[in-house]
Amino acid sequence: MPTANHHSPVSRILAAADSVILGKSNQTRLALCCLLARGHLLIEDLPGVGKTTLAHTLARLLGLQFARIQFTSDMLPADILGVSIFDRERNGFRFLPGPVFSQVLLADEINRATPRTQSALLEAMEEGQVTTEGETRPLPEPFFVIATQNPSHQIGTFPLPESQLDRFLLRLDLGYPDRQAERALLETGGSRERLPALPACLGNGEFAPLQRQAAAVYASAALLDYVQLLIEASRREQRFVHGLSPRAALALLAAARAWAFSDGREMVLPEDVQAVLPAVARHRLRLVSGSQADGEDIAALIRSVRLP
Repeated sequence: MPTANHHSPVSRILAAADSVILGKSNQTRLALCCLLARGHLLIEDLPGVGKTTLAHTLARLLGLQFARIQFTSDMLPADILGVSIFDRERNGFRFLPGPVFSQVLLADEINRATPRTQSALLEAMEEGQVTTEGETRPLPEPFFVIATQNPSHQIGTFPLPESQLDRFLLRLDLGYPDRQAERALLETGGSRERLPALPACLGNGEFAPLQRQAAAVYASAALLDYVQLLIEASRREQRFVHGLSPRAALALLAAARAWAFSDGREMVLPEDVQAVLPAVARHRLRLVSGSQADGEDIAALIRSVRLP
């Protein structure tokens, strides 16, 4: 299989990210592919495994404006979207934009907030705009939400509704580092302190052309048949409450295109679809039993689905 040009912008970004996020090359590549496919990213894992660092690293390397919100149970929608205040000098109201008006918004521990506050992001994620006090305001281009959430069994969490989960193109688990990566962390004290000095790999406006190139990667009719067979198989699988939606099918194809592009290829292969399928499907599928199966259980079930 052809490999990416090591001098390409994508290769430089991945190499720089791997120097900060140790031992997680596959997850870093999936995260970058999510942004190349114009999608939002959900990272679910235990505190302290590098979720926030990954989000901040990508924003710096891509040269994008970054804002972070620490979600809490007492947060209100206005804390995200912004609020109008009365300006005495102008004798009128002036809108103070909230942190959502950034190119990369890190929604840290999003499931610590109440459903009302979580829903404040829905319009932003779907339409690239927010409506406050009867006025619609566009968000910067590009606009991404990278949300982190703690496992649902932890105290003080509010599960994300399915309608919001479906807005995330991919869902990742970082997991514990392997022994070699953890040893490097112990010896160096971690790389988070170096983030402020991390140079951007892209300049202003250079990311959009990469997104267009990723979207233009060729998908043959046979490849589209394969994607449809996978989607239809998930709908027939009796172990799932419901199958993957048309939006999920579009997400699968877009992510596969970005994965192929990150490998320096101009055509999508079935292997690209398989590489991104678990991250596309895990958060969209539930078991009939109602049990909270972990990501690996769901991924194993997806891979076990037989095509006709």
